[in-house]
Amino acid sequence: MDRQTASATFPSAAAAVADARRFVRKVLADWGMEEAVDDAVLATSELATNAIAYAGTSFEVTCRLEDGEIKVEVRDRHPTRGIEMPGVTASSGRGLPSIARLASSWGVSYDRRTKGVWFTLPRPGAANGSGPARPFGGENLGRGPGDDNGTSAREAAAVRDTHPALEQGGASGGPSAPARDPRLSGDAVGEGPAAGDRLLRSPAAVEALEDGVATVREVLAAEGAAVLLTERDGRLIMGASAGTAAEIPLGELSVPALGPDARAGSPWVAADSSDPTAVALRARSLAAAPLESGGRLTGLLVAVSSVSGRFAEADGARLGRLADEMSLSLEKARVGELERSWRGWLSFVAEASDLLAGTLDQERTMALVAQLVVPRLATWCAVYNTDGSEPAKLAYVWHADETRADGLRELLDHAGATPPVDVSSPWSGLATAPEEVRAAAGATADDQVYAFPLVARGRRIGTIVIGRPSGDRFPRSAIELAEELSRRAALAVDNARLFSAQTAMSSALQRSLLPPAIPEIPGLEVAVVYEPAGEGSEVGGDFYDVFESGPRPGGPAAHWRFAIGDVCGTGPEAAAVTGLARHALRILAAEDLSVPAVLARLNRLILGEGERGRLLTLLHGEITARRRRDGVTIRLTSAGHPPPLVLDPAGGVREVATPQPLLGVFDGVEFHTDTVELRRGEVLLCVTDGVTERRSGTRLLGDGRGLERLLAGCTGLSAGAVAARIQRAVRDFGPEPSNDDVALIVLRAS
Repeated sequence: MDRQTASATFPSAAAAVADARRFVRKVLADWGMEEAVDDAVLATSELATNAIAYAGTSFEVTCRLEDGEIKVEVRDRHPTRGIEMPGVTASSGRGLPSIARLASSWGVSYDRRTKGVWFTLPRPGAANGSGPARPFGGENLGRGPGDDNGTSAREAAAVRDTHPALEQGGASGGPSAPARDPRLSGDAVGEGPAAGDRLLRSPAAVEALEDGVATVREVLAAEGAAVLLTERDGRLIMGASAGTAAEIPLGELSVPALGPDARAGSPWVAADSSDPTAVALRARSLAAAPLESGGRLTGLLVAVSSVSGRFAEADGARLGRLADEMSLSLEKARVGELERSWRGWLSFVAEASDLLAGTLDQERTMALVAQLVVPRLATWCAVYNTDGSEPAKLAYVWHADETRADGLRELLDHAGATPPVDVSSPWSGLATAPEEVRAAAGATADDQVYAFPLVARGRRIGTIVIGRPSGDRFPRSAIELAEELSRRAALAVDNARLFSAQTAMSSALQRSLLPPAIPEIPGLEVAVVYEPAGEGSEVGGDFYDVFESGPRPGGPAAHWRFAIGDVCGTGPEAAAVTGLARHALRILAAEDLSVPAVLARLNRLILGEGERGRLLTLLHGEITARRRRDGVTIRLTSAGHPPPLVLDPAGGVREVATPQPLLGVFDGVEFHTDTVELRRGEVLLCVTDGVTERRSGTRLLGDGRGLERLLAGCTGLSAGAVAARIQRAVRDFGPEPSNDDVALIVLRAS
C-alpha cells in the first residue's frame, strides 16, 4: 500500500477526458482514497483537456501512491509543445491555475519523447505537515455536516455567486471619494467576506452562530443575545438570536450608522437606548463587539437588556473575546463554503466542456451553450454567429420562461447590433428597439444584459448575450463563469463549424468521384450501392463506375464498361488516386483500349505518382450485348480485387475470375481477361472488401463462403432487390457501424 502504481493510455479525443476521470476515480476508490477522489478527478480532467487541446496527442494517466501522497501525472507525446496558461498564451481556460488551487504541489517533467504535468494530493489521514498549504488555507476547512466534498454542475447554480476571488464589494469610490474605513465599507481591495445570507447557507456557520448566542447569554447572564451579519449593501441582517432578542424583529440598521467603537473595531457598551444598535433591537442597554475577517467588519455579536445600565465595561471586554472566537469559527465556515462553491464552479466547467465536446453539429452546439447558461447564470441567453464579413446574426434564443421566448426573439431582432468588442461588457441594445416591440416583450425589455464575444483561434465568430431581470444584478462570479464558458464555447462552435465545412467539402469531393448516372443497357438490369464509412468527414477510397464506351469501328453493337475499385487508405491522398483511376478508365476506354491494356496503362500511371501513389485493387470489365439478346458477354479482369460471383437461376453460385496482381506494385505486369457468358436470369455480383470483411467480433461476413450463401438466397430477385438485400445484410452483420466503405455492383441479364 505504501507504493502502488496504475496507468492507462487514452486517445486524443474529447471522449477520452471522461474516460480518464473514470479511470482515476476507480483507481483511488480501489485504494480506499475516496476522500481525495473529487480533487484528483477535477485536476485530471483539466490536464487531460489540456493535453488534447494543446498537445493534440494521445496521453497516459498514471496514479502513484507513495510516501503519504497521491501523485497523478498526465503525460502527452508532444514535448516541444509548450504548456498554455489561460489569460496569457491560451485562447481558452484550460488547466494550470485550477491545478494550483487544488493540488498541494504540481510541476512539469520532460524527456525526449514525452511531456508530463503532475500534481500531488495529501493522502487522506496521513500527516501533511510539510509542503505547500492546501487551498483556502487550512486543514479540514470547516466543512459542515452533509458536505460531500464536491458539487455537481447541477448544484453549481445554488452557489454560483460565491466563487472565491470574486467576492468583492461594490464599486470603488475612486480617487475623489471621501476616505472611509475599509472595515465598514465594501470597497477594500482583495477578497472580502461572504454576504450574510450566503454565510447562512453553511451548516457549520449556522451551528457556530447558534452556539455563540447561547454562550453569550450564559456568560453575561443577558436577557437576550444576537448575531447581526453584514450584507453587501451595508445592511445588517439577523444571523441568530436567543432570549428576548429572538422575540424582537430587527429594525433598520446599516454599517455606516454604527458608532466610532465599531469603526475602530473595538467592543462597546451602551447604557441607554440612544445607541443605533440598541434602537434597532429595541433594547434599553447593550454590550456589542465586532466580528471581523481580514480587517473587515462581517457582523456584530450583541447582548441586550431591557434595563438601562445593565452592562459594564468588563462585560464588553468578555464579549470581545467571545467575538474573536466566533470570528474564527465563521471564517472557517466561510472558507469551507467558498471552497464548495469553487469546486462546484470547476465541476460545472468540466462537465460543460464534456458536453460541448460531445457534438460536432454547429446548431446543436449553440443550443447547448444557451441551455448551459440558463438558468444557472442568467434568465435568458441568445447566441449570435458571424463569419467576420457580415454583421452578426441571431442563431439561437433560450428563455427560462418558454412563454417569453417569442417576445424575446422579436425584441432581439429589432434591437441594436451586438457590440463588436473583444471583451465582455454590458449591452444596452434592447433600449433601441421600437416602443411597440418593447411593450410586447413586457418586463424583459428592461432586463440587465451582458455580451460576451466568442473568439476562437484569433477570430471573432459570434457573441453570447445573457440577461437577468432589472432588479437582479450580475455578480462578478457569474460574469467570470460566463467568460470562461464563452471561451470554451467559442472553440466548440468553431470546431463544429470546421467539421461542417470539412464534411461538406468531403461530400462534394466524394460525389465528384462517383458517376452522375447509370446508363441503361439493353438486356441488363444494373444496380449499385455506395456507403462511405464514418460520418462523411473523410473521403473514402472505394469507387464504382458504369459507362458507355461506344460502338467498335465497323461494328453495330455498342459496348459498356464497368469498374469497381478500392484504393488503400482514405483522405485526400486516396481521393487523388480514386480520381485518377476513374477518369483514366473513361479516357482510356474511349481510346478503344482493351480491358487488359487499360489496366496496364493505369498501373503505370499509379507507379508514376511515386510516393503519392496508393495501392489499388480493381475489377474492370467490358459488356457486350449478344446478337440473340439472350444475355450479355462480359470480359473482365480482377487486379487484386475480391472475385466476382455469378448466381444462376437454380441457386448455384460460382467465382468467375482468376486473381491477378493489384495495381501500383509491379511494373510491366501483363493482364488477361476472363470471359463470362451471363445468360437470362443470371446475376453477377461485384463487391469491395467492405462487404467481405464486414466484422462481427472475430468473424467476417466472407468467412466460410458467407457471401456465396448470402447471394444464393437472392434467387429470383431483381438486380435492385439483390443489391438491397446485400446492403442490409452488411449493416445487420455486426452491432457496430462499419469502419470501411461499402460498394457493390449488381448486373442481372433479363
